[in-house]
Amino acid sequence: MHQLTKSERAKITDSMHSIQSARASLADIDETKVPDVDEIQECLESADKNLRGALRDAPEQRKPSA
Repeated sequence: MHQLTKSERAKITDSMHSIQSARASLADIDETKVPDVDEIQECLESADKNLRGALRDAPEQRKPSA
């Protein structure tokens, strides 16, 4: 797995928070009014898991020591 820069880790974390917010917002949606809302929820859950895995598996890029 490739190393992630501090900036990349921050962007992934921000994206995860956005996905979690979207999932929470959709939880109260009437499924009869939004087609395939279950599939949307599953997609968001998958994206969240993939981003978490990337953070867990990729070491943070270290600055070279002087």
